[in-house]
Amino acid sequence: MLVLDSDILIELLRKGSHRGDEALETLKALDDDIVTTAINVHEVMYGLEKHGKHAPDLMRIRALPYTRKEAALSANLELHAERIGTPSGRTDAMIAAIAMNNNAKLYTFNKRHFQAFTEQGLKLL
Repeated sequence: MLVLDSDILIELLRKGSHRGDEALETLKALDDDIVTTAINVHEVMYGLEKHGKHAPDLMRIRALPYTRKEAALSANLELHAERIGTPSGRTDAMIAAIAMNNNAKLYTFNKRHFQAFTEQGLKLL
């Protein structure tokens, strides 16, 4: 299973995006179930609505939920990142926890945001 981060979704939705084309080619070459998270849907929908845009295709992709299990793991991930001196964004810890609890890889252009979580088992593409 492959979880798409918000930056990947945004580039896929953006017309004429070279990064979006690159991401699409990467996805075509994989034989994985492609999903995102409820957190990523929120981030992308917020940005779209804020700028008066709509992307009905975004709602077609399956979104993994954020549950108590992910809440517990994301809190630990965020604390670990702080302790090692690489504090992360709260939503990044939440997204990482969802991917980890679903034994999925995370596809992101912002690997730096998630690097601290790889020590805890997050797999990045």
